[in-house]
Amino acid sequence: MIPFLDLKKINNQYKKELLEACERVINSGWYIQGKECENFEKEFANYCGTEHAIGVANGLDALTLIFNAYMEMGILKENDEVIVPANTYIASMLAISKNKLKPVLVEPENDFLISAKSIKESITSKTKAILVVHLYGQVCNMGEIMNIAKEHGLKVIEDSAQSHGAYHKDKRCGNLGDASGFSFYPGKNLGALGDGGAVTTNDKELANIVKALSNYGGLEKYKNDYKGVNSRLDEIQAAMLRVKLSFLDKEIEKRREVANFYLNNISNTNIELPILHHRENHVWHLFVVKTRKREQLFEYLKERGIQTLIHYPIAPHKQKAYKELNKNVYPITEKIHEEVLSLPISSVMTKEQLNKIIDAINQWK
Repeated sequence: MIPFLDLKKINNQYKKELLEACERVINSGWYIQGKECENFEKEFANYCGTEHAIGVANGLDALTLIFNAYMEMGILKENDEVIVPANTYIASMLAISKNKLKPVLVEPENDFLISAKSIKESITSKTKAILVVHLYGQVCNMGEIMNIAKEHGLKVIEDSAQSHGAYHKDKRCGNLGDASGFSFYPGKNLGALGDGGAVTTNDKELANIVKALSNYGGLEKYKNDYKGVNSRLDEIQAAMLRVKLSFLDKEIEKRREVANFYLNNISNTNIELPILHHRENHVWHLFVVKTRKREQLFEYLKERGIQTLIHYPIAPHKQKAYKELNKNVYPITEKIHEEVLSLPISSVMTKEQLNKIIDAINQWK
């Protein structure tokens, strides 16, 4: 079986360094809010090119805390509208809803990314922010989106959960809007060995409020300025991430090699390949193809020992959790969710595995 993602093999590349980092934490006797998290925050901010990075418990918390902080700052208030792509993972919408804000769904372009034109058409007097999602590892059209935001006085939050290291021109994601939320779920390009997340921003006030909110609402022990939560990146995960951050660019280059091999060798009129803007900027968290016969292709590849996944089978507005949106119609999004299939992609795939996948796909009818 060719696995969709072999995390054991990926992490075994850095086993020595990971074990040393883990031992360093154990021996320190300090397991929460210590030097490992502090150093990771500095290193990740430097990597993204931002002034601040705040480690939190997971990617959903990262986005939720950004919106929460903006509400504490008086920039957002209950029932304000936040524009978000309709074809995102549900976590993007949950972060909005958890703060009693209203998600306004807009259609993507044929590259799976939020449409600047649709954003502009969806702005109302209640619109206060845009949540862009750099889906599958490719950055949105941030130049045009930032111009729209500036024209209308809107905050731009990046959902960078799938795009660690991706560029737009000379800036990395996480440094393209007003703030960004990252996930370090184990399967991400920069994955922890458990859950983890981070907020990046150049706004000092926002950074301080996010840090306080994530620590029961206070920057000092037993002093609570806000009604916060417990959402902290623990020392072991921070130490794991420090190791893996140092290898992230190498991981991305290997993923690009796999993606380019697919792009150059898949030849089947029943399959639509990803649309790219700049090959060198895509970090290929996922390699997603489209086909009208998705279920047949899924089963065909499974029978041949090739594991694929569907990101995502059900659009957020069709989920029971958002039953108030179930009657809404987003034809482009719905077609995407019916046709997408993610092929195996990672830094540890062999040429033999890739050739087997290519041969199987090209022979499929």
